[in-house]
Amino acid sequence: MKRSTPFLALGLWVAALGFSAGIQAGDAQSLPNLGSDGSTDVVRDSLARDAVCTECHDEYDGQAMSIYSTRHGVKADERGPSCQSCHGDSDQHVSNTADVSPRPLPEVVFGATPHAKKASTPSERNEACLGCHESGMRMHWKGSVHDNEDVTCVSCHKVHAQEDPVMAKITQPEVCLTCHTKKRAEMHRPSAHPILEGKTACSDCHSPHGSNGPSQLVAATLNETCYTCHAEKRGPFLWEHEPVREDCSLCHKPHGSVNDNLLTNRAPWLCQQCHLAQFHPSTVYSGTGLPGANTPSGAQQMLGKNCLNCHPQVHGSNHPSGARKTR
Repeated sequence: MKRSTPFLALGLWVAALGFSAGIQAGDAQSLPNLGSDGSTDVVRDSLARDAVCTECHDEYDGQAMSIYSTRHGVKADERGPSCQSCHGDSDQHVSNTADVSPRPLPEVVFGATPHAKKASTPSERNEACLGCHESGMRMHWKGSVHDNEDVTCVSCHKVHAQEDPVMAKITQPEVCLTCHTKKRAEMHRPSAHPILEGKTACSDCHSPHGSNGPSQLVAATLNETCYTCHAEKRGPFLWEHEPVREDCSLCHKPHGSVNDNLLTNRAPWLCQQCHLAQFHPSTVYSGTGLPGANTPSGAQQMLGKNCLNCHPQVHGSNHPSGARKTR
C-alpha cells in the first residue's frame, strides 16, 4: 500500500491538470459529480472556476498555468485555492461589459504587468495570502518589521513558480540580499557563516514573518538563536565568562568579519577591551609595532602572542584549577 501512494498522487495530479486545461467556462454544468455523497464536488468546482481564467491565461512557462506544478495547483487537495481565491471574483475583468480596452483589472493585482501598471496595495495583496496562511510563525506578521515596511508576501515568494527560490537554502540568500545589501557585503568577508554556499540559510536564524525576539530572530534572544547550532557553547560551565552569557554579539559579528571566527576584533585587542593588567601579557599594545626588547614585558609581547594561547576556553570552562584557567 505504501508503494502505491506516490503513483496514486501522481495520477490524481495528472487528471486534475487535464481537466483544468480542457474545460471551458460553459461546460461547468456538464462535468460529472465526482463526490461520493451526492454533494457538489470540490475538485469539479475548483476546476470550473479556474477555467474562466485559463481560457485566456494559458501560458505555462513562468506564467499562469505553471501554478499547477505547485502545491497551490493540486486539485485533489480540497484546501487548494482557485484563481479567484487569490485574485478575487473579478467579474468586471472577466465579462468586460463596458467593452473597454484594455479590460478592467482583476480585483487583486499582485505585480505590475503591461496592462496593470500598478499593483494592488500591500495590505490587499497580503490579505489574499494570510486568509489561508495565518498559523505558525506567520501569526507574528501583523506589526512585524516587514509588515511595517509594506513588504508583501509576493515580494519574497513566487507563487506560480514550481520551485520557490526563497524556500531553498541555495537560492534563498539572493532573495533576502536583494534588500539587505549591507549584509550581502558582510557575507563576502573572509570569515562568515556558509550562507552563500547553501549550507545554512537566513531563515535558520531569522523569521521573516515576525517573531517574539529582537531582529526577527527565531528564538527569544540572540544567544538562544546561536545555541540552536552552537550547543556546545551553551554550558552550563563551572567557570563562566560573563560576556558570553550576556550577548554573543559582544565578541562576534554574525554576518561576517575580517577577523577569524567572526570576531569583532582580533586578539589580544578584543580581550583588552575588558581585561587590562599591568606587568601581565595583557599590557596594552601600542599597535605601532613590537615593543622594545628592554621593556619589562617586552619578551611577553612578541609577535604571535595571543590571550587564547593560555585561555582557550573563552566560552566557559570546567577546569579543576578554577577560574584562572578560563580567563
